[in-house]
Amino acid sequence: MAFGHNMNPGGSSAFSVYQKLLVLISLLAFVGASSDSAKTVEFNVKPGGVVHTFSEKLKEYECVFTYASQGGTNEQWQMSVGLSDDDKLFSCSVWRPQGKSYLFFTQFKAEIKGAKIEYASAYSQAAVGGQKDVALKNEEYTVGDSTVTHNDGKFHAELSKLTIIGRTRHDEL
Repeated sequence: MAFGHNMNPGGSSAFSVYQKLLVLISLLAFVGASSDSAKTVEFNVKPGGVVHTFSEKLKEYECVFTYASQGGTNEQWQMSVGLSDDDKLFSCSVWRPQGKSYLFFTQFKAEIKGAKIEYASAYSQAAVGGQKDVALKNEEYTVGDSTVTHNDGKFHAELSKLTIIGRTRHDEL
């Protein structure tokens, strides 16, 4: 079973102890990862209402970010992908380094290939310069086995960060 914002038993949006521990362990595993098991790349998020896709691979795993946005001009964003030292966890983060995007997202979808989502979260503002992460409301997006997708009619067009941690198939052997 995947653990995410809307996957909590009982429907609570608060993190369970298990989820907090999973995120902490995952982040610690990725911090110690070598350069061939983690990378960060920059890309432009382009407004204009056209659907765009950006993806990054790491070994046999891939993170794909698909979106459409309106307003403003191109924004510089980053995508980080990482693999834990034991190859059991794959992470994907997509975010605007300046913290808050000024674009209006009409849709978004993030997908990880080769792993099953254990944790995912989306934010309208990313923690930068003393600011805190501001999470989207649970009803604004849906977490599936391999995707995080906006919910039509509920998503309020603000997106600045997505974080996904998935369990790889190496763990299912």
